[in-house]
Amino acid sequence: MAYTRTAILLAGMTAFFLAAGYLVGGQGDALIALAVACGMNLLAWWNSDKMVLSMYGARQVDRAAAPTFYATVEQLAANAGLPMPKVYLIESDQPNAFATGRNPENAAAAATTGLLHRLSTEEVAGVMAHELAHVRSRDTLVMTVTATLAGAIGMLANFAFLFGTFRGSNNRNPLGAVGTILVAILAPIAAMLVQMAISRSREYEADRVGAEISGRPLWLASALEKIEHAARDTAIPQAERNPATGHMFIVNPLHGGGIARLFSSHPGTADRVRRLREMGGMATATKGPWG
Repeated sequence: MAYTRTAILLAGMTAFFLAAGYLVGGQGDALIALAVACGMNLLAWWNSDKMVLSMYGARQVDRAAAPTFYATVEQLAANAGLPMPKVYLIESDQPNAFATGRNPENAAAAATTGLLHRLSTEEVAGVMAHELAHVRSRDTLVMTVTATLAGAIGMLANFAFLFGTFRGSNNRNPLGAVGTILVAILAPIAAMLVQMAISRSREYEADRVGAEISGRPLWLASALEKIEHAARDTAIPQAERNPATGHMFIVNPLHGGGIARLFSSHPGTADRVRRLREMGGMATATKGPWG
């Protein structure tokens, strides 16, 4: 299912690049845009996870560098029946986390240092169980490819202005200045729509499956409340500069308001916590994997 959704996104983005190239510079630039889109598709499919991790300055850690965190992820991966993912840390005071990778065999789980400092070991386990739920359902492929392509779409607006400026009256744009303006306006909107194509139900499902993996729904419920509160006062600078990646995190990392908030595809934290607490009430008699 994840591959089908990704294929649809890739096809849609290719069509958008083609149309944008035509509006900016006519048939010749439409072909250039098609070639660029095909290259971006291949790049996003194979390297988008590495690109996102690099964007956030994530550093890989092992058992020696982060023993408790690494052991937690290892235990959760075993509970979920998954291969051990690569484990990364991001230097940021804001507690947050995301998973990436095109399949479970090439997955990576990343958390901020703020997550480890501000949350208990149990709450961290709840968060990472949610991220491994994304890995098991192969959501990570769709999430990471979407982030890469949405960022590329946003760049089209800048290209439109540059092409319009340099070509001036010789612009081969079939709609003239109107075409350039349309691309400049519609490109950011298209990027937003790509983000919204990632269904909010995906987060609810990852909450549910993650709670099953950890065996303790209330761990994640408590973590979500703390992360939501802390995210109001702390920022992840890389996320603010690249809002197209915001949907990858367990809680929206953007707090600047305005256009940045449009990139949020997260459901309300209060509703997520309510559902988890209901699950916790039903699971009080169930012994979790940590006893």
